[in-house]
Amino acid sequence: MRKATKIIWGVILALILLLAAAGYFKFYFVFSDGYQTGELNKFAKTGYVFKTYEGIMILSGYGNKSNQKQNPSVQSNYFEFSVENKEVAEVLLHSTGKRIEVHYKKYLGALPWRGFQRQIVDSVTIVDEAPEHTPEDTMFL
Repeated sequence: MRKATKIIWGVILALILLLAAAGYFKFYFVFSDGYQTGELNKFAKTGYVFKTYEGIMILSGYGNKSNQKQNPSVQSNYFEFSVENKEVAEVLLHSTGKRIEVHYKKYLGALPWRGFQRQIVDSVTIVDEAPEHTPEDTMFL
């Protein structure tokens, strides 16, 4: 009876350690980090229970390279991200429409108190101000 109890506790301990390691790997292990540059399209504080800062940046680029000579096109990709740091969030709240460069860390899973996205921005640099639009640039439909 004593040996069976030790085996059961050993299995339980091994399962707990395995779950802790899997949770760490899923939610706290930085899978990749890097930089993105683009125009900040949207940035807001959202959420029902956990209020988090969420943003969308437009990354400009060229279309399909294989078909570029016949059909040149410009495509836009989006970079969706969350922000934990309040100071970074304050800079981003006043940077909508500006071209910015952000440093981010990508996790394998999102936590509700960290944000909706797996990409967490931890620093921002304003590359240049938004271009001024003249009335002639505006099109009315």
